[in-house]
Amino acid sequence: MSWLEPANPGYALRFAVHDGTRWSPAQTIVTRSDFFVNWADFPSLEVLGGNRLAAHWLQRNGTGTYAYGVRIAQSADGGKTWGAPVIPHRDTSQTEHGFVAMWNEGGTLGAVWLDGRKFKQPGHGTPASGGHDAGNEMMLVSTTLDAKGVRGPEVRLDERTCDCCQNAAVMTSSGPIVAYRNRTTDEIRDIYVTRRVGAKWVAGAPVHNDNWKIAACPVNGPALAASGARVAIAWFTAPGDSGRVNVAFSDNAGATFSAPVRVDGGSPAGRVDVALLPDGAALVTWVERVGGDVAAVRSRRVGRDGKVGAPMTIASSSAARASGFPRAAITGSNVLFAWTVPGRPSALRVARASLAEFR
Repeated sequence: MSWLEPANPGYALRFAVHDGTRWSPAQTIVTRSDFFVNWADFPSLEVLGGNRLAAHWLQRNGTGTYAYGVRIAQSADGGKTWGAPVIPHRDTSQTEHGFVAMWNEGGTLGAVWLDGRKFKQPGHGTPASGGHDAGNEMMLVSTTLDAKGVRGPEVRLDERTCDCCQNAAVMTSSGPIVAYRNRTTDEIRDIYVTRRVGAKWVAGAPVHNDNWKIAACPVNGPALAASGARVAIAWFTAPGDSGRVNVAFSDNAGATFSAPVRVDGGSPAGRVDVALLPDGAALVTWVERVGGDVAAVRSRRVGRDGKVGAPMTIASSSAARASGFPRAAITGSNVLFAWTVPGRPSALRVARASLAEFR
């Protein structure tokens, strides 16, 4: 588990490892005064096999509110030491580059991010250039890094995406799959997936036609989990201002998905996560509003047949932004949950439950 905490100067990116019984002492990856710190766009870690780890964070590159870029560093000794950080994107403009998702592909690190190099560029998105707005378009871009940090080709996966929803990426038996919130010219912002088939990324396609029309970013990205060709995807949507958390399955590495199954209790804030269970079922986690600004972190099992189990409340929480995005991870016969408790100071909390409790 990784997190940011106040330090002098600025913030420290730290992590700890759970060995199935207990957490290791926290270790610091990097401390900086120029981190871009945001409730929704936050650092992450990726395990690359053996003792190799990769960490990403965000660094300011200008004075603008959203002028920042991505940095990725790798460790070959389990996080004791870290190599020099690499900027995965070729563009260095003072625009947004973030919402990173990473995956391990046989020791090669894959990374995808939202890229703002076209955002508000003169002549882009104007009627004369065939655009539909003032050029406020984000892109979905990907690249790879080898063990030495050498970048592979940069690939544009989608030229127009939602501005600030998290991306998700996992490795299947057929290659990587990336989920993201698309943005059509008439402001339909449904969840899409794109896959790399052979050496080529296929065009993004909707997981389901929710037809959620919203002229703003809901800051609510999808979550993915995969085992072989089995894929589960969870997402938040709100067509007609009716919010819901859905999950859908694929048995062909994301080429097609089943009809969505609704899992929330009627008033979700979203902020989803998903994990695949050994029997192919999914465990979906989300934030549910329970009155005013009070919320709960909840989780429930959805079977391969679409049967929905009873919801379990993991912890009381808040619907405020500061409560962040809860996460869940399967470890043996248990599941670990992690969430943020807002306050001054805020805190991280974890809980462990037996998978047998989710029926």
